[in-house]
Amino acid sequence: MAGFYKDVKRRLIEAGCTFVRNGKGDHEIWYSPITRRNVILDRGVQIRHTANGTLIDAGLDKLP
Repeated sequence: MAGFYKDVKRRLIEAGCTFVRNGKGDHEIWYSPITRRNVILDRGVQIRHTANGTLIDAGLDKLP
């Protein structure tokens, strides 16, 4: 099963989000200029629902 990490990361970068730091475990903290908030990205995200939640938190559209 392919994960959604690369897709979510690509969308964050395209939207102008910036990497802040590594979080605990396999998580990354990103800053979204759209929402002006930090967003948590799981490097091992395998479920579309979780990936979409990260994108929504960043103020972006869901994956198709």
